[in-house]
Amino acid sequence: MARGLRKHLGARVVEQASYFKEMPMIQPNVRASFGRREAEILVALAGPEGERRLREGGMDALMDDPHLVRALLARGGISAAPAPLVFYLLVRHALLQREIADRQLADYTAAVLLEFGRAGRAYRVDGSDAGPFFALADILMELERARGEQEFALRVHLGNYALWLAGVFPDHITHRVQRRGAPPISYYDEIGAAGFRSAASTDVALRHGLGDLLLQAAEQFSNLRSALNGLSDALFFPRARDTTERLLREVKDGFERKYR
Repeated sequence: MARGLRKHLGARVVEQASYFKEMPMIQPNVRASFGRREAEILVALAGPEGERRLREGGMDALMDDPHLVRALLARGGISAAPAPLVFYLLVRHALLQREIADRQLADYTAAVLLEFGRAGRAYRVDGSDAGPFFALADILMELERARGEQEFALRVHLGNYALWLAGVFPDHITHRVQRRGAPPISYYDEIGAAGFRSAASTDVALRHGLGDLLLQAAEQFSNLRSALNGLSDALFFPRARDTTERLLREVKDGFERKYR
């Protein structure tokens, strides 16, 4: 199952690249791309009552059903279902497990995974030829001389990139901390949240209608990252290099969610 999902993360995301081809920046509109094909898949997963549930509650009612996600994983539907649907479902339910019910935030997070899954895309700023940026520090340095739309794009990318690195590759970060004394995951939480928060307060964010979403992403950053860690540990990279470090990370995140 994990091998199939990793393959899907590569090949199927490349196949779906046209979905983002003309987008100047990442937007929370993965759900808006769903049509008849996605509805048919959901109805099939839901069983005999699927059509009735679709008529009465719409696609969201089906997509919010955890049984459908388990059915998708159990039946090997990952390799056949459209990449946007797969990633939206995975992210949506990972966030629901952490009591984050905002569909737009799940939509945006899924869009980041889909877009950054394209080769080299994670190192490039939305709608810009700037970069590539391989470290958060490089983006911070570029921000010192950026203004206007470019500054906004860099701040959003800072949040997106921090979420991508710390959310999908937490074991790699832990390994770098142990071997080289690199910054821990808490650094990515802090920098990523700051990127989203500073972007949310700009006039550019208001013009694009992204202010509230980016502010929510800033406030929930550590929970978003932790939710992606759960997906990464269970599905993307299930063979842990250090199971103890994973357990400590999960305990720490759970403690902070409970007492924050």
